[in-house]
Amino acid sequence: MKMTVCQITNFLVAEFPQINGEFEIVNLSDDGVTVSLLVKDRHLRPGGTISGPSMFALADVSFYIAVLANIGPKATAVTTNCNIDFMRKPSKSDLTAKARILKLGKSLIVGDVLLYSKGTPNPVARASLTYSIQK
Repeated sequence: MKMTVCQITNFLVAEFPQINGEFEIVNLSDDGVTVSLLVKDRHLRPGGTISGPSMFALADVSFYIAVLANIGPKATAVTTNCNIDFMRKPSKSDLTAKARILKLGKSLIVGDVLLYSKGTPNPVARASLTYSIQK
C-alpha cells in the first residue's frame, strides 16, 4: 500500500470535497478496501430503497480509494468503464462496498466491487470497473 487510511482521507478532503461526509473508509488491506455509504434521505428513491445513482457512487468511490491506496495520491486516475448489476433490493441502512483490484497495469487498473446492505450476507449489487491513470 502506498497510502494509509488517514492519508487517503486527507487527500479526498483536499482534492474531492464534494464527497466529504458521504463515505467512510472502514478497512484498508492488501486484499482491497471496505467503504461505507452513510445513507441519508437524499440517497433514497420511491419504493423505500437506495437509489441506483447512490449505489453507483459507492462502487466508483470505493474503487477510486483502492486505486489511490495502490498508486499513491494521483488525482488524475479516472473511471474509464463501469458496469453494475443490481441483484437485490437494498435496505434503507448504510451500504458497504468491498473493492478489490484484479489487475494493476501501467495505464489501466481493473477490479470489482461488491455492495452489501448492513447486516446482510448476500451482495445487493456487483460492479466491474476499469480506471485509467492519466499522465
